[in-house]
Amino acid sequence: MSINHGSDVSFRRSEFLQDLQPVLSYSIFLSRAKGVKLKKSLALLCSIFLFFFRFRMSWNKFYVTQASLMVLSSTANTLSTKWADHLHAESSDGQVRSFSHPFVQACSSFFGEFLCLLLYKASHSCRHLQAKKKIGEEEENVVNFNPLIFIIPAVCDMVGTSLMYIGLNLTYASSYQMLRGAVIVFVALLSVAFLGREVSKKEWLGIFFTIIGLTTVGLSNHFLKSSSMVDLDSNSIITGDLLIVLATMIRAIEMVYEEKFCVSKDIPPLQAVGWEGAFGFMILSTLMFPMSYVKVGPPFSNNAQSVLEDFPDAIVQMRNNKLIVLALAGAVVSTSLSNYAGVYIMKHLTSTTRMVLETIPTLFVWLSSICLGWQTFHPLQILGFALVVLGMCLYNNITSGFCQFRCS
Repeated sequence: MSINHGSDVSFRRSEFLQDLQPVLSYSIFLSRAKGVKLKKSLALLCSIFLFFFRFRMSWNKFYVTQASLMVLSSTANTLSTKWADHLHAESSDGQVRSFSHPFVQACSSFFGEFLCLLLYKASHSCRHLQAKKKIGEEEENVVNFNPLIFIIPAVCDMVGTSLMYIGLNLTYASSYQMLRGAVIVFVALLSVAFLGREVSKKEWLGIFFTIIGLTTVGLSNHFLKSSSMVDLDSNSIITGDLLIVLATMIRAIEMVYEEKFCVSKDIPPLQAVGWEGAFGFMILSTLMFPMSYVKVGPPFSNNAQSVLEDFPDAIVQMRNNKLIVLALAGAVVSTSLSNYAGVYIMKHLTSTTRMVLETIPTLFVWLSSICLGWQTFHPLQILGFALVVLGMCLYNNITSGFCQFRCS
């Protein structure tokens, strides 16, 4: 990614001050609205701004739009899913319960991924028609492959996503977003074992900081439970955090499998995401029938039949509270948009850029959870978030590029 070092310094400074104004305004708004200290919110939001300011030197407006779309849709995905967990409605047995149907939520996520396949087919058809109209223009090469190769990663995605949504139902939204960073630890270990990849000392250092950061986030949940406005007991929080970490390990298996068997086939990323979503939706929808006969107790079940998943009960609750439908629809749309924008960023810029952008929604989810009253502020979460981001930057060799930019 090239940076124009010959730009006028005064122009950069005016652009910097121009962009800094909304950051300051939003920080003051947060401090007055919900009692978040100005210095803390300002420092966090400025760190986001510095990331975007670094990229702005070489990005055009369309890239900025795609990056903003990815950040906002990823944030909306977590918040809409957690919002559904907080909504209450009358169940099939007449009692009012919270919407605790993680497998239904996982199905909505897979349906959102499936929409990416439809989007790819539509765009491919448009390009095919345009190529026919223009004489002499070559048509896009179609990659021939067997879609069944995505069944294994789809199963891994299905299990991982379901476990993550169960964990999200048991813990805080910000912790869910932060703990997902554990995926780089398992990806590194599995890459060494199955791909023969060598991990450098700097990458091991990044893994170390990530582990320390994740441990710090887990400790912060212990202190949050006593002061949070949300009724979460200690056992539920610990169980939820462990399930999320377990889910990231399964997602790491999915990533390593894709790198070994799918990347070499040069399959369009949007098409790959769509096929995984299609298989995941079909498999999980089928499995929900036997799940309705598996008896489980709390905290894994809060439905009318006390089973692993009660799909008819979910339909009844959605009918009695239309906001649940809105929350699930938000999850579907945000999943599609975040995957689309993420694939575009990775294709036209770098996968490292996508990784940096994926860390920003963590902060937005944390600030939104505080403003919405889903949790209270604790400084350990800032420390944990900072360590996780530092670990990711070291692992992806971002720190050296950032230092070069600062020195220039």
